[in-house]
Amino acid sequence: MKIDYVELPATDLAAMKAFYGAAFAWTFEDWGPEYMAFSNSGLEGGFRRTDAPPPRGGALVILYAEDLEAAEKAVTEAGGEITERHEFPGGRRFHFADPSGNELAVWTKA
Repeated sequence: MKIDYVELPATDLAAMKAFYGAAFAWTFEDWGPEYMAFSNSGLEGGFRRTDAPPPRGGALVILYAEDLEAAEKAVTEAGGEITERHEFPGGRRFHFADPSGNELAVWTKA
């Protein structure tokens, strides 16, 4: 089996749409006031409305970018918070928190 869909919690769907649209050019389809699907991300997924921010330290969704510096700039300009930076054999990555507190990462090859 393979991963087919990723679903993330969101405390504010409009803020998530603004952030991911600006930072990564994702597109969205609203499915009522509690759910929004995203596409143009490499893997289909969605944001489900929740009242509480997600706990940190769970599964980590990692995005790929050819230009890591441009990706980091796009994340911060869209309102994301950079939480970590790492270098490792074969590449580099940074982690960020989105407007709902989800932690994701972006990496690039060395």
